[in-house]
Amino acid sequence: MFLFRKRPEMPDPADTLPGRPNPIPTAERHFVNGHPLKGPYPEGFERIVLGLGCFWGTERKFWQLPRGVFVTAVGYAGGTTPNPTYEEVCSGMTGHNEVVLVVHDPAELTLEAVLKTFFENHDPTQGMRQGNDVGTQYRSGIYTLDAEQAAVAERVRAAYGEALRARGFGAITTEIKPLETFYFAEDYHQQYLAKNPAGYCGVGGTGVTCPIGTGIAA
Repeated sequence: MFLFRKRPEMPDPADTLPGRPNPIPTAERHFVNGHPLKGPYPEGFERIVLGLGCFWGTERKFWQLPRGVFVTAVGYAGGTTPNPTYEEVCSGMTGHNEVVLVVHDPAELTLEAVLKTFFENHDPTQGMRQGNDVGTQYRSGIYTLDAEQAAVAERVRAAYGEALRARGFGAITTEIKPLETFYFAEDYHQQYLAKNPAGYCGVGGTGVTCPIGTGIAA
């Protein structure tokens, strides 16, 4: 994953790759907990899609949370190419981001707590990169399913931005956009670091605590 060094600007939608009409094959169940990647999910559980760098390492951050996460999956979102492959996303010509789908029980793990994990486990001030991983697919992004999620994301982003500024960091570059489509990544990417414990993980936080999100709902 770290071998790709792509241009750090978004492509014009008119120039993006055409993709394909059908989804690419992926796993049916989570390699770690056995839950179905594509559902059905338990009633009342919520979904959020997050981009915070190389999705191998970022997915692990969420499935390792002690409570409240039903399933995680890696995929692509935020661009225009339908049903992209990993190689196409890495070309920089899809507009897509490497993202993680998190399905969680809001009674045990609030959206604020999910976003606390999100912000504390990457540097959201780096633009189109995370550390040595450079390219549009490594940008910081929150892709929301409704206006309520967007409002929470805006509030947490603002609070974390203030905490970062107090520690000398620059402005947050995290994009917050409505989710158009989440495309599941190929089977071998799903729960990659559980299948390959010595695999690459370029994820690292700033060391600044997010002031919103206690982890467990009251």
